[in-house]
Amino acid sequence: MSNRLARETSPYLRQHADNPVDWYPWGDEALSRARAEDRPLLLSVGYSACHWCHVMAHESFEDPGTAALMNEHFVNVKVDREERPDVDAVYMQAVQAMTGRGGWPMTVFLTPDGVPYYGGTYYPPVDRMGMPAFPRVLRAAAEAFRTRRSDIAAAAERMREALAAPRMPAAQEPTREQLDAAARALAVQTDMRDGGFGAAPKFPHPMALDLMLRRHRLNHDRSLWDAAVITLDAMARGGLRDQLGGGFHRYSVDGQWAVPHFEKMLYDNAQLAVPYLHAHQLSGRADFLEVCTSTLDYMTRELQLPGGGFAASQDADSPGGEGAYFVWNPEQLREALGDDDAALAARVFGVSPAGNFDHGATVLSLPYPLERVAESMRCPVDDLRTRLGPIRERLLAVRAERAAPARDDKVITSWNALALKAFAEAGAALRRDDYAATARHTADFLLEAVVADGDVMRTWKDGVAHITGFLEDSAHLADALLTVYECSGETRFFAAALDLCEQVVARYRDADGSYYDTAATAQPLIVRPRTIEDNPVTSGQAAAASAFLRMHKFTMDPRWRQHALEIIGPLAAAVPRVPVALSGLAAAMELAVEPVREVAVIGDDNAAATREMADVILRRFDPLRVLAWGRPDGVPLLAGRPGVAGRATAYVCRDFVCDAPVGDAAALEAVLGQN
Repeated sequence: MSNRLARETSPYLRQHADNPVDWYPWGDEALSRARAEDRPLLLSVGYSACHWCHVMAHESFEDPGTAALMNEHFVNVKVDREERPDVDAVYMQAVQAMTGRGGWPMTVFLTPDGVPYYGGTYYPPVDRMGMPAFPRVLRAAAEAFRTRRSDIAAAAERMREALAAPRMPAAQEPTREQLDAAARALAVQTDMRDGGFGAAPKFPHPMALDLMLRRHRLNHDRSLWDAAVITLDAMARGGLRDQLGGGFHRYSVDGQWAVPHFEKMLYDNAQLAVPYLHAHQLSGRADFLEVCTSTLDYMTRELQLPGGGFAASQDADSPGGEGAYFVWNPEQLREALGDDDAALAARVFGVSPAGNFDHGATVLSLPYPLERVAESMRCPVDDLRTRLGPIRERLLAVRAERAAPARDDKVITSWNALALKAFAEAGAALRRDDYAATARHTADFLLEAVVADGDVMRTWKDGVAHITGFLEDSAHLADALLTVYECSGETRFFAAALDLCEQVVARYRDADGSYYDTAATAQPLIVRPRTIEDNPVTSGQAAAASAFLRMHKFTMDPRWRQHALEIIGPLAAAVPRVPVALSGLAAAMELAVEPVREVAVIGDDNAAATREMADVILRRFDPLRVLAWGRPDGVPLLAGRPGVAGRATAYVCRDFVCDAPVGDAAALEAVLGQN
């Protein structure tokens, strides 16, 4: 018999619909029952691609005895953290305060008012490896609620105070020196042997990599380029990247990027495609281009949904076990390729009899640059690449016959905004009409499916938009739509972005100029969360600041710059201290402290000459510019700028003071080269 989760749209929640646990989704029904019966709540938070979430589900939530304990003592609430990042953020902060660590699955015990009094992450079914058995934890949490109410009430009140959003520091004027210090700090923190930041497990941190590339572009500091490139190279060649199908796994469990945690997330791939594109634009390196395009191609092949938008993730687990879909042993290579090609594949991809994963299997990587492999084989590297192409295709075809990981096919608005921004930028920079079409299609889908009367919804699945969205959804979508406008010249995307920026201010801004994660009209939690760091998606505040600063340039309305500085000013001094966490904010801050070029191209947006001049702008990596182009209606930056002699005409401006207009692409190239 199914529980209440059968009525939910989240694939993760529906995975628990047949548990013997009497689950509730997060909402008034569960909280009202807890208050009416004076019972504590058990809050379990996870997500579809989470390996240990599945483990705990099989061990505990599917076990009738454990479920009976849960149902006897608690009102049980299951949350998909991807649907409800607000709930996840509040209670993860509590668990970290109580235990010093966090992660998923997250298990939190709450008073009937929703205040946490005990919590942790994964609990095994029996005492194991220093962790208490989940049934023992359940009995202890229930007993504490019955017998130590005054202690719990006092602790709960202290926890409520600790969770309250802190007052923001006094605003400072942001400076480029702070940005340069942040970039240098990132370079110092980089592991210059294996790439990445810190020890294992290693996460990609795409915004931190992009910040180093952006500052290198401006100040030509070679150390920033070297630090970014060693990480980009290591991730591209390691097991973190799917060497056959493209795209990246979530993180590496080791310090050398060899063995990943195997889930693939839309947000990682959307964000990682961008620094690889930028590194290619700065260096001309073809391998960076290949990583960018194979990542975007993976997204369209594996995550794009027939009805529009992109699925959220692919699981870490598959029917053969964690990682089984992706790994290989020598015998499997021989069966797929024959002896000669199997020997070459083993050499190139590092497959050995001992393996580097479970049961002697190997996670494919490129342990040696292809140039070195070709040199050792005494053959031209281009010949080696030519031979590897069919080998990859055959291995990919064999792999496709394996039992594949499940896909969480809900559409998450902010993650899809990251994807459409990546496709729009790559489509324009690389002159890939297919990528540009994907961006426009995704933008149209989101505007139709998740935006209604200014309300942005968090998720969409099977025709149903669900859950009022959060700051990150509206802000990322506004910022992405500005990029789609720049790349397409279609004014409707600019108009939609402007409306969303207005909604962000109206719904999320506090009286002091700071921004909350949840709208003022949202169902209240015990505290109203406010996230400032990138984790793992660029924060909603950073996305809002970026959209506001770009909107200032498009509209010449100073209030947008002021709204952005309200976000940036109180955090500017922290950017050099914690640059990994605030890299997204640093990117927005760059728009506030560096000269930004405004480019207006006047002409018919379908005319070849207009498009040609727009392409001159779009194929350059220049984060310090905005581009308005097409017919001079609807975008203030285009207003009042006449065409010259009836031709497409470009104006290149700084702080709205413009150079003499130019009338062809070659002249525009010359002007850009002088600035």
